[in-house]
Parts: sequence; structure tokens; C-alpha cells
Amino acid sequence: MHITILAYGTQGDVRPYVALGAGLRRAGHTVRLASPRCFQRLVMQCDLEYAPLAGDPTELMEMAVARSGSSNPLGAAHALLQHALPLAAQMMRDVEAACRGTDAIVHSLFLTAAGREQALRLGVPDISALIFAVFHPTGAFPNPGFPRWPLGSTYNRLTHVVFNRAFWTGGRLAYAYVRRRAADLPPLEAPWPFGGRAGGRTPVIYGFSERVIPRAPEWGQNVHITGYWLLDSPPGWRPSQRLISFLEQGAPPVCVTFGSVIAPDASELTRTVVAALERTQQRAVMVSGWGGLSSVGLPDSTCCIEAAPFDWLFPRVSAIVHHGGAGTTAEAFRAGVPSVIVPFTADQPFWGWQVHRLGVGPPPIPRRRLTPDGLAEALHTATSDVGMRRRAAELGGQLRSEDGVARAVEIIERYLADGCARAIHNRA
Repeated sequence: MHITILAYGTQGDVRPYVALGAGLRRAGHTVRLASPRCFQRLVMQCDLEYAPLAGDPTELMEMAVARSGSSNPLGAAHALLQHALPLAAQMMRDVEAACRGTDAIVHSLFLTAAGREQALRLGVPDISALIFAVFHPTGAFPNPGFPRWPLGSTYNRLTHVVFNRAFWTGGRLAYAYVRRRAADLPPLEAPWPFGGRAGGRTPVIYGFSERVIPRAPEWGQNVHITGYWLLDSPPGWRPSQRLISFLEQGAPPVCVTFGSVIAPDASELTRTVVAALERTQQRAVMVSGWGGLSSVGLPDSTCCIEAAPFDWLFPRVSAIVHHGGAGTTAEAFRAGVPSVIVPFTADQPFWGWQVHRLGVGPPPIPRRRLTPDGLAEALHTATSDVGMRRRAAELGGQLRSEDGVARAVEIIERYLADGCARAIHNRA
């Protein structure tokens, strides 16, 4: 079958779908992955067809960090709307082009509505593939975009309901606004896929492990937790000799990375991190990423690199200081190394508290509260707490025994076989 995957976001948002696409290709399917142009090389390295989507995810990250912060659960949604409105018309055209001739559509969070619309118009099955739990209400935990307040299951369930309604209704209102300025765009006709009768027929796969987020009792049989969709190092990748030499100079260092975060105060943030490292006498590998850290004025005890595959780097360090993005957190879990989470926005505080709940890292430190002393204390705990290190190693071993991509492929193939059989019956 020809399967189109629609994925939008930062590195941590897109890489799981590349891994999923690679798994579907190994199973014999032709896979086209639509994403922003900055990911074209990554997609094609995995022998997948590539289709471009409008927009620059670095702008989305800048807006989310600048306008939200972990204290404002609606800030990231506002930033997304600000980012999406100018792109919406072209995005819908790009999605339509990416889905031409396909037999099935797999869509990520930001492209839920667009993917559903195309599936309805083409008469093909669609599957929602998500890397955190947002569309299915539960009293077990709050929606990842909301604060973790001790108000019980009623509050938790309400956050999911509010998010669902805001996401779907807000998206449709925004599309109506865009359509008034782009008359060639058709009206939206697909119903909300995660409630009522439509929700009962819409398959959803979650790309995380039940060892991290147990299945909620309220979720129906169409909701599946598969395990993580992780992409390993590209074939032929080799670390620099400078990095190898630094790692071999002493005990495993700390790794510091804020991934796709673009911090407006990168120099000040870097000084805070360096001061904490000096207080704990830790060596460090700093991964500058998209702009969360500065490489200027670092001590000899710190090696700064632009990037390295996390599946190679993380198992070689003693602890990981990071922003708590879904993808980076998953890689830290798999490596079996404690995490110190410094969340900036969106779902990052949620993953920070999951790390702490599992006992594989200290409580998260929101960026606005980060100090050298606070980070030094968290680093000391992460590198010296024997129980925490044991739990992190045990969790890593358990996750490495799972094959989330293979499980997701199995579920997708089952649903697509059922969907194609129904389509043939309806045409007959």
C-alpha cells in the first residue's frame, strides 16, 4: 500500500514519524512523509518519499518560548495559532498534494484536521498517530498542555475536555477566517474524530511506552499504546575525534541539551548551566541544538558540539539536563540515564513530572526558576543518588526490549486491511 504520513513540528516532533515511516517501508509499503523542508534530508536518508510542507518550525518554537512559558498553558496554543494562520492556505494545498494517489493517511497532532479532511475526500482510511496523550480524556493525569495541580481526577479530566474543544473548534474558526481570504479552499467537512460515533471508529496509536504512561481505564479499544518510535543513528555516522577524546579523558560527563528550543537568553542560560557545573565539579558535553545554548566562553571542562545522535551520546554520559521535549525524554529513558528537566513550554512540564514520578530524575525546574544553586542540587542528585540511577537503568533496559515501531506497524496494517475490506464492500 501507499501510505502518506503528515508530520509537523520540531526535531522531536518529526523524528518519531520518520522512524514509523521507515518501519512501514521495511514491511513492504511505499511511504511518503510530508514535513517542513528542514527535514527533507532526514526523510530521504531513510528511503522514504518526501513531500514539502509550508512553514519553518524554528519560528513556532521561538513564538512558543517567547509568548508562553510553562506558567501559561494557553500560551503555546496562542503561539501555534499565530504561526499557523499565515501558512494555513498553503499548508492545506501542500497536504492535498502530499496525499494524492495514497491509500491511507497517518497524521500527527498539528495536522489532525488536514489529514482527516483529505481522508474523507479521497475515501481512504486514516489513523491518528500521536506522541503524547492529548485527545482522550482521563482522570489519571492532566492534559500535557495544562499545569499539574493537585485537584484530583475531575480537574484532570476537565483539562482534556477543554483542550479537545479548544483544539477542534479553534482550528475550524481559524480555517474559516483563512478561507475568506483564499476562496479556492474547500469547506471542512470531517467530524471531530475523537468523540461520539466518529471517535469509536477512529484508530489512534500513541508512540510512548505503557511503562512510562500506563493505559488509562477510560480509553476505548481503538486507542493503542505501542511503545516509542525511535530513530537510530544514520548509517555511517561517526563522532568527531574531539568528542571521542573528551569522553575518554575522565569519568562520564553530564550532557546538556535543550534540543529545538530557541532561547532568547541563550548566553545567560549558558552561564547558569556552567555555574552549576562548576559547583558540582562536573565535566559536560553541551549540544547547542537550534539555539538553546551558546558556545562562547566555555571552560575546558565543557565540550560544545552542534549535534550528535542521542542514541549514541546519551548512554555515554552520567546525567542529562534537557528541556523535556517528548523525543529527547524518550531517548533519555531508553539510555537508562537520569534526567534533569528544565521545561520551557508546551508539553515539557508534563514530561518533567513523568520523569520525577518514575523516580528517574529530580523534580523539574521551570526555566523561569532556574538558578545555578538549584541546578547544581538537581545535578548532584541525578549523578549520586544510587536508587535513582538504578531505576533509570532498569527502565532503560525495559524500553530497549520493546519495539514500538513494529507494534505500530502491526496495528496500522490491521486497521488498513479492515478499512480496505469495508471500502470494497461499500463500492460493491
